[in-house]
Amino acid sequence: MTMIDQTRVTTAFDRAEHYAGHAGVQREVAQALAARIAALGLPDDARVLEIGCGTGFLTKALLDYGIGGEWLVTDKAPGMVARCRSVVGEAPGRNFAVLDGEYGLGALEGRFGLVCASMTMQWFDDLAGTVERLVQLLEPDGHLVFNTLAGETFAEWRGAHAACGLEAGAIAFPTAEALMQMLRRFSPAALTVERHVERHENARQFLERLKLVGATTPRPGHVPLSPGNLRRVMAAFDTDGAQATYEVVTCHIAG
Repeated sequence: MTMIDQTRVTTAFDRAEHYAGHAGVQREVAQALAARIAALGLPDDARVLEIGCGTGFLTKALLDYGIGGEWLVTDKAPGMVARCRSVVGEAPGRNFAVLDGEYGLGALEGRFGLVCASMTMQWFDDLAGTVERLVQLLEPDGHLVFNTLAGETFAEWRGAHAACGLEAGAIAFPTAEALMQMLRRFSPAALTVERHVERHENARQFLERLKLVGATTPRPGHVPLSPGNLRRVMAAFDTDGAQATYEVVTCHIAG
């Protein structure tokens, strides 16, 4: 189990005031996840829990589909909860809360017809353990549907480091195969894998975009590169096309 600096994660996202304007892939995969959830045919009065709402990409998309009766929209970054609330607005049965979706689940009461999360759970220390706890929150016919990043994410950035004889500081996400193995303990469960490629003008733009969306928390123990080594890596990244792949795995577990 990899222990991520959760305080740094929360602070980074809390400060990501320009997230919505630069998170193109995040918006795209949230909309795809919402379409998948809408196809489940949930009852109109389904009780919904969203983990890691961010600025509301998934929340808004699901509401546009008419999903849910009573909502609990959560994120552990207070700033993100506030931004999501401002995007989707207040309404009867629409509740917002600051909640750690990994370590704060014990504070929740009752069960849910839908538990969902988009581009959030890759930041968890113990994904498998958290999934088990989330499944316990489902009603008998409920659904846990989430997407997360897998090991080929930012392969080009890692490759640029390797070309310079260096190791990237980005967090190493689990492989798609490891996520599939994790899901085998649940039945019924399904997993799909998609790759989204984001193109940049150069490495500087790539790094700036990561900063703007709050996705800069390094792996534990990482020592930042010297300015010279960073310039070498950035040059290698530019030479290789200045693009970054997001490997997105979508998981669906039925209660």
